[in-house]
Amino acid sequence: MTDPMALGGGGLVGPGSQPADFDGGRLDYMVMPDGMAVFSAANVPEADAAQAVPHGVAAGEAILAALSRVVDGAGPQQVDLTHLDGANLAFVDQLLGEGEVSVVFGTDVQVQESVLAGVWRVRESDGSGRRRRDYVDCGPFPTGLVERAFDGARDQAILPETARPNIFNAPPLVAEINEHIPRLGAAGGPGHVINLSLLPHTEEDLAFLDEALGRGGLVILSRGYGNCRIRSTGTRGCWWTQYFNSQDTLILNSIEICALPQVALAAAEDLADSAERLGEILEIYR
Repeated sequence: MTDPMALGGGGLVGPGSQPADFDGGRLDYMVMPDGMAVFSAANVPEADAAQAVPHGVAAGEAILAALSRVVDGAGPQQVDLTHLDGANLAFVDQLLGEGEVSVVFGTDVQVQESVLAGVWRVRESDGSGRRRRDYVDCGPFPTGLVERAFDGARDQAILPETARPNIFNAPPLVAEINEHIPRLGAAGGPGHVINLSLLPHTEEDLAFLDEALGRGGLVILSRGYGNCRIRSTGTRGCWWTQYFNSQDTLILNSIEICALPQVALAAAEDLADSAERLGEILEIYR
């Protein structure tokens, strides 16, 4: 059988598979995602090895109890791990593993979602980098971070005082943002999304919006097909959300006016599933 690659130097489909047009144009398209971060079970120690870390096992049981209370409607729960020594803390870290979502707030708070959705490892340090708090937060998103992220934030986006060239759509977008911020506070929740990818804009427009909104200190990274990067702005309730494909090409750029973008939240169904899975994992230590 003749190798099709040998005939025309290209594959049967995709770029290079079609002859060039009379004007020199060639078939081309954006490279689609070819990798995905998926759930992988935590590599937990065997039951015999766990006998050396009873406090770590007890912390696992406390996390399960806290997660069960969340599922039953009790609201977010925390389990303190600051008292654990290195070996017991390492057991908890192995038990929980690392999931798709990570959070950084300034230089003193680092958060990693575990492989169990809605179970968050939170580490807080002081100015010199020493551990101040170490705990697990069970809930849709770590407690208190969003409120702290908007401490001192503006109540509305502020138009820069000076006019600049190549700015066309940014000023009316600032007006739209300011129109929806009070609605979010009054109604408590219906978000508003401005999809910049669908709107004509210049680089100067984006820089104008960035300045008008200001920069916040909370950054959320969600890995799946490519990456979703969310950062708080300096304007209350406003988030800048960007989706990148596996080639790190920006494919969706938006401003969201909401309590927190949905992609960063663990759903109720995920929390229930996490409680069930954690219970199954802990059975080997009982």
